Amino acid sequence: MRILVIEDDERLGNEVAAGLRSAGFAVDLAPNLVEADLKIAVNTYDCLVVDRGLPDGDGLALVATKRQAGQRVPVLMLTARDGLADRIAGFEHGADDYLVKPFALPELVARLRALCRRREQPTPAHLVLGDIDIDFPRHRVVRAGILRSLTAKEFGVLELLATRAGTVVSRSELIECCWDEMAEPASNVVDAVIAQLRRKLGAPPVIETVRGTGFVIGHQPFAP
Repeated sequence: MRILVIEDDERLGNEVAAGLRSAGFAVDLAPNLVEADLKIAVNTYDCLVVDRGLPDGDGLALVATKRQAGQRVPVLMLTARDGLADRIAGFEHGADDYLVKPFALPELVARLRALCRRREQPTPAHLVLGDIDIDFPRHRVVRAGILRSLTAKEFGVLELLATRAGTVVSRSELIECCWDEMAEPASNVVDAVIAQLRRKLGAPPVIETVRGTGFVIGHQPFAP
């Protein structure tokens, strides 16, 4: 899942981004409304985390504009403005959730995962494909009764492939959804993670390479 964090405090923005990346999200940062608007125009995000007091205006203005344009990407307001009127204004302008600073990172992670699950095509909380059992909220993968230890990035790639079982997912889609602007699309980063996933999930292989296109997990690619 790819998140845009709109935060003008560089230290806080970097801390939030690092925390979310460690939880498996791909994260881009924007310090103001202008840069945020540019990033939203060229990237697809699963959720926006928006501060209110930005150098070039109130983050609510961006949210209201996107809602008026018909964009339904989930929005979490992350701000020090904790008054009842502020929270009500956030929801009235199109925010889906409101978290007040200071905050606990685990709560932010939980709220973002909940928002992403509420989208039009939500990620299920639990999925079984053959002998693989995936618990998305707990980031837990069991195959043939054995717990498999995956990194946050490996789990993110598996999540995308598993929730699109039977559909080929291109390398560009994987980079768009599972990596942020710090990734190097020209490198073999995707192939390296896929190779690690295959090794950790074990035999028989569950991820098929579709030459020149991408990768796919079939609906029933292996015996349960």
